[in-house]
Amino acid sequence: MPLSNCQSLVANDTSRFRVVIAGRRFGKTHLAIRELAYHAKEPNRDVWYVAPSYKMAKQIVFKKLKKKLVELNWATKINETEMTFALKNNSTISLKGADNYDSLRGVGLDFIVLDEFADIDPEAWYETLRPTLSDKQGKALFIGTPKGLNWAYEIYQNCQDNPGWQHYQFTTLEGGNVSIEEIEAARRDLDERTFRQEYMATWETFAGRIYYAYDRAKNVRKYQGATPDVVYVGLDFNIDPCSASVAVRLGDTLHIIDEIRLFSSNTQEMVDELKQRFPKAKVWVYPDPAGHQRKTSAGGATDITILANAGFVVKAPRTHTPVRDRINAVNSLLCSTAGVRRLFIDPKCKYTIEGLERQVYKEGSSQPDKDGGYDHMNDAIGYMVDYLFPVRRDVDPELLIPQRWGHALA
Repeated sequence: MPLSNCQSLVANDTSRFRVVIAGRRFGKTHLAIRELAYHAKEPNRDVWYVAPSYKMAKQIVFKKLKKKLVELNWATKINETEMTFALKNNSTISLKGADNYDSLRGVGLDFIVLDEFADIDPEAWYETLRPTLSDKQGKALFIGTPKGLNWAYEIYQNCQDNPGWQHYQFTTLEGGNVSIEEIEAARRDLDERTFRQEYMATWETFAGRIYYAYDRAKNVRKYQGATPDVVYVGLDFNIDPCSASVAVRLGDTLHIIDEIRLFSSNTQEMVDELKQRFPKAKVWVYPDPAGHQRKTSAGGATDITILANAGFVVKAPRTHTPVRDRINAVNSLLCSTAGVRRLFIDPKCKYTIEGLERQVYKEGSSQPDKDGGYDHMNDAIGYMVDYLFPVRRDVDPELLIPQRWGHALA
């Protein structure tokens, strides 16, 4: 099958897992069919194509794949009901839908294509499809158009740190199937965000994102320093989960090196976990000020007291800083107006990264949305950052002096 230069680049890559993010009409289906045929040409191979739904698999690929296999004279039997092709070399190609992914269990595969995988439930991959590749050391091709910062974004980004994974990103124009005139017409018809996502294949952030200054490419950095003598811990008191963000301080820079999430837990268990992870370090804790009143121990000690009794240095104001000020403090450390970044996150802190990327404001309000569950770790970071690097409004001292109209003589 003839391929464009970009498609050939992917096809010639021997990585076990390949991730292709491409704009609309790039030629993703053509590439998928080529890869299905290529991996099925060897005898006794089991190859799958998986779309977000069974209906989509039939609409997108079935007729085109059938035509190609008939032209090649490869197929000995075609089951249109089950969308399965039996080939002369005893290999099979099957088309599946991920809308009922539990039904896909129990097979061993040599190769799989996940098309428009941003629309597939991530559990379909992690719980069902990934295990099907294990016994045969099978390969996978993820292909699709970006759709916000969902699990497809995670898969794409994680390619950088995982051996055997490779990723690609192509615009619609690079596919060679759509003229530049048509692309410019689409630019005029669509809003900028939609155009960038659908035609430029860029990852567009959530509307109303709270931590807008965060940039994964610039704020995520592996911690290379020695085991710290002092760790700084932002702590959010909560039962499900109790959340802690652990950082080291390098001058006016914070580097988050670890995260802790304990479910159905309490402050004493968080203390025990911190001591286990950092047995030789001095621990400075910046907790939720509500810990002055909140009591979780049988003896009636407050959360703040429990931390202090553990030998931790506890820094907590008596009252809450306004939420907006905490958010501003974190955004300022992520990236100042001068473009300086002083807050970095180790890539292993996956919940921290996800929370900074995805927490948004409630629609039509300035209140953070807590329904997504991203607030606990973000609050923990906020308590620490706001105490260490607060953002406060500068006030002219003269404005604090009561003014009175009058006259005076020199």
